[in-house]
Amino acid sequence: MTSYKDLGLVNSRELFRKAMEGRYAIAAFNFNNMEQLQAIVQACVETKSPVILQVSKGARQYANQTMLRYMAQGAVEYAKELGVNVPIVLHLDHGDSFELCKDCIETGFSSVMIDGSHLPYEENIALTRKVVDYAHQYDVTVEGELGVLAGIEDEVQAEYHTYTRPEEVEDFLKHTGVDSLAISIGTSHGANKFKPEQCTRNAEGVLVPPPLRFDILEEIEKRIPGFPIVLHGSSSVPQDMVAVINKYGGNMKDAIGIPEEQLRKAAGSAVCKINIDSDGRIAMTAAVREVLATKPAEFDPRKYLGPARENLKELYKHKIIHVLGSENRI
Repeated sequence: MTSYKDLGLVNSRELFRKAMEGRYAIAAFNFNNMEQLQAIVQACVETKSPVILQVSKGARQYANQTMLRYMAQGAVEYAKELGVNVPIVLHLDHGDSFELCKDCIETGFSSVMIDGSHLPYEENIALTRKVVDYAHQYDVTVEGELGVLAGIEDEVQAEYHTYTRPEEVEDFLKHTGVDSLAISIGTSHGANKFKPEQCTRNAEGVLVPPPLRFDILEEIEKRIPGFPIVLHGSSSVPQDMVAVINKYGGNMKDAIGIPEEQLRKAAGSAVCKINIDSDGRIAMTAAVREVLATKPAEFDPRKYLGPARENLKELYKHKIIHVLGSENRI
């Protein structure tokens, strides 16, 4: 058993309390490798922002659970070396079983998500309660989910949205004891969140996706005041970076994300954790493609992963300052 406290990590409870009071959201950035992790730590040190390091089931398999434990500990020490003691959470994103959550808790995770949203309501409650009962023995925080997001992210995929039903949230919290709740109000996983026919065009001819269902969010806030809410599938899919990818041999067609002004509005509500994964993948891929296309003789990974890391850092800083509002919140 490895306790996250021995690694210098924190759980999300106090971070969410401060975010609720300050009306901002904490970045939950997914990572799979060293360059992504370096970019996250550098961005959070430079902006003095707390952060949630997110690891999906697939990322954990890719990076190896033992490596991940030391990478998370290394992130804590790296931030200190850079001069800022950044509060860092290591969080399992979309855990799909009790066994996976238990294993993560025992190998140093400070927070886990158990996603039973695809199950019948009572089964979701039973599975979530089981994870909560185990996690809370070790002061690990738990995120549950009500409602289903469309789209694809690693092993998680669904064709259609199922919006969260506000009338279920109080009962769900009562019977599960979760520390935060992921809801579905129109965000979606992946880079192709919406089909073009679902969107309208603005005066510049740019596709604009349907707005988030803030009415559902407001009703949920009324029913569970002061409770931390989470938004998944919240990448904005920056079109300038998509253009770079396509310019240098990529084929990202109809990639449409969530407008940042809508996410900023959400961050000023009870939403205190916003997940961002696809934007990081896009930023990294854009930089790598540009280097390999413009310098075809280059074969040193540092020469294309270095620019990718810098591109990531600037993206993360932008999100922290202009979208989440978590700058100078440590």
